[in-house]
Amino acid sequence: MPTHIKDLTTEAERDGVQQLVVGAVVEHDCRVLILRRPGDDFMGGIWELPSGKVEPGENLDQALAREVEEETGLQVTGIGRYIDSFDYRSGSGKRSRQFNFAVECVAVEPIRLAEHDAYTWTALTDEPPVTEAVKQTLAHYRNADGMRDHPKDA
Repeated sequence: MPTHIKDLTTEAERDGVQQLVVGAVVEHDCRVLILRRPGDDFMGGIWELPSGKVEPGENLDQALAREVEEETGLQVTGIGRYIDSFDYRSGSGKRSRQFNFAVECVAVEPIRLAEHDAYTWTALTDEPPVTEAVKQTLAHYRNADGMRDHPKDA
């Protein structure tokens, strides 16, 4: 896995990406956690995955665990598969690439919001109120997942 993560950052540098961002798909009972940005923030009011910038000296998995904990209070115990990435311009105009991963957490509550004003658990089968890029990420997650680990005859 580290080689794969290193390949992602190398590719982003080669593509001229100025800012690396990580996003987490936290799933519980076939629902995923999404957070709402405060109205006065960059892209205020949008719903998004727990996500944030990779700090200098951090690798993607360190940043992922830190951002999930900062934004939700949840503790990441494992980073699952890489889902996808998308590019966008940040509030300061930087070319940014968000790498999205499935993550496992110790527990899914309580959620303690620090940077957002609301959260919800949205069903994977729903059409969540997120950007097109995040809709694509959730579709990739759902489709590649094949709803794994949900045994039909337990």
